[in-house]
Amino acid sequence: MSVATENFLKTIYRLSQTPGADTRPGTLAGELNISNAAATDMARNLARRGLIHYEKYQELKLTEKGRTKALVLIRKHRLWEALLFRLFDINLGEIHREAELLEHQTSDFLAGKISDYLGNPTSDPHGDPIPDQEGIIPSQLSYIPVMKTKEGNRYIVKRLFSSEDDFFDFCETNGLRIDAEILVEKQYPSQGMTTLRIGDSKILVNREFASKIFVSDFESNDVES
Repeated sequence: MSVATENFLKTIYRLSQTPGADTRPGTLAGELNISNAAATDMARNLARRGLIHYEKYQELKLTEKGRTKALVLIRKHRLWEALLFRLFDINLGEIHREAELLEHQTSDFLAGKISDYLGNPTSDPHGDPIPDQEGIIPSQLSYIPVMKTKEGNRYIVKRLFSSEDDFFDFCETNGLRIDAEILVEKQYPSQGMTTLRIGDSKILVNREFASKIFVSDFESNDVES
């Protein structure tokens, strides 16, 4: 399978998991920096191969076969992120870029060896779940985006769902990292803003940003530990 095909399937899966995003060919074109016509041609080709469901003007949906292929690629990507994060002193944005290059050249055999070396992790340094070798992804049903949290409650950061350097730079600068404790001081629903306290610092984030930070309830983490 070509790199272009793999990226197309992976992007459909990622967008389908992103609140507020859609998977129409035009959206895929923007994400992958290709023309709308090229995205439509790719969609039709993958539909003929049984990897996606395609209907004109409708969102693209992965078939079970397509979803498995996307998740196997995502597994390789996230295993590389976990390995690079452990071995080298590079930030979350940098490991993402390097993993983008390495994932397409990685055999299932090598992915298995990396997983064994790391102790078969279930999530990467961003908190993203790592699918197993069959393409089955661990459940994260208990995680909620910050935009849906309650004022006055404490939470634990569990996932930073983005691929943008600016997002990770902001997180690193403000102490938003996996397993960090945060207090939701105030929600401003009409303005789409949330005030968070992290240690002694207070930050204001917009709805788009808050939709990319997934947390679990602080008390449930106490019980689990």
